[in-house]
Amino acid sequence: MEGLFRVGLREFGLNYLKMAAEKGHLKAKHAYVAKHFERRDRILAGMEGSESEAVFDALNLNPQLFCNEVLNNVDDVLDEAFHFFYQDASKKLNIEGTQRSQDLKKGVDCIRQRVQSVLDKQLGAWENYILRHCFSLPQGFCMPSTDESNGSGLDLGAPFDPDVDAQLDSLREKLKEVGKDSEMLNQDIQALERKSNVNAGYVNEAIELYEQNSMHELFQEIVTTASELGVKIGKLNSSMIEETDQMKTKGIYSTELDLSAVHSAKGLSKMKLDDVEEFVGVMKSM
Repeated sequence: MEGLFRVGLREFGLNYLKMAAEKGHLKAKHAYVAKHFERRDRILAGMEGSESEAVFDALNLNPQLFCNEVLNNVDDVLDEAFHFFYQDASKKLNIEGTQRSQDLKKGVDCIRQRVQSVLDKQLGAWENYILRHCFSLPQGFCMPSTDESNGSGLDLGAPFDPDVDAQLDSLREKLKEVGKDSEMLNQDIQALERKSNVNAGYVNEAIELYEQNSMHELFQEIVTTASELGVKIGKLNSSMIEETDQMKTKGIYSTELDLSAVHSAKGLSKMKLDDVEEFVGVMKSM
């Protein structure tokens, strides 16, 4: 009801503007508005009795009501915008209830008139365009059949190819299946992304722990390696000493050994290993 009232009020204003223009009482700044509605009336007059008007009437559509509703919405937005502008400027300048407030209102009204003039021209061009093109049906256009015997609501005179329809139905079914598969894949991808984020968090935590403990672990590894190396060196020295002792022993019990330097009372069986090593060292140095 409110929309119809606004449309009726707008039509009353348009008729007033046209009457004022005919009598010469219209101001210059409103002349464009009057010319615009004269052009619109000519367009609507051309649509009267045409196929377009019959189709719109059958569909319970009115192009002019649509245009009026859009224009009314634009006017409302413009009113609210400049009202807010005026109120906000008054508060910031702290000039409410003063002469400066009246001066500000005059300035805002002047700016609005300029904006309204440009906007009216653009909206007038838009209205003329959609009335001439968007709401103008091509010649030969016919409404779909409303016969109850035609359940599909299509024109019986239109070409019909069952093979093409079967292919279209098959493609629709395939499209539905592909849509379901795509939805499942998207769910799987989202699940993998969540798992990846969790795993990435674990990896980051492990890296932080590794960076914190890397120096300590490296030192422990060096100590362990040094211990193992010491043990191996000790084993190697022991084996070398044993081999040396065996070679010395073989040398002592060899038949080629000169026993003249050995004390006859003590003999070799009474000698200590250190004495034997010293003896071998003396023999090697000779």
